Amino acid sequence: MSDNANIQLARRWFEDVWNRRHDATVHELLHAEAVGHLEGADVHGVNEFLAARAALLGAFPDLRVTLESVIGQGDDVVVRWSATATHRGADLGLAPSNRAVGFRGISWFRFADGRIVEGWDAWNQGGLLASLQAVA
Repeated sequence: MSDNANIQLARRWFEDVWNRRHDATVHELLHAEAVGHLEGADVHGVNEFLAARAALLGAFPDLRVTLESVIGQGDDVVVRWSATATHRGADLGLAPSNRAVGFRGISWFRFADGRIVEGWDAWNQGGLLASLQAVA
């Protein structure tokens, strides 16, 4: 696929999967054997991704992601993003604080045949949880 086509798929991933919560788009864009590399753990395949996303959205049901910049070359697309949310659920093991939070991150996707086959997310998950725990 062209650089632009992969960039559009990455944009769609954030808009449809994260902001609109469309599970069908996860099945469409994420390869069945995709691997996502996160802080402290890897996520394998569609079902593990859906479970990880459900936990995050359970804790932050109003999560909204904004794309700051998107760069693509060949099969790789890098997205710099920011997110806002309110901690309203206990899904991550912390009692809801009802605290509004904001955080930034970078996601690197590798595409093959129009699907994500590997990805890396860099954002301070541990720092976010520690800040919520300090409030709780």
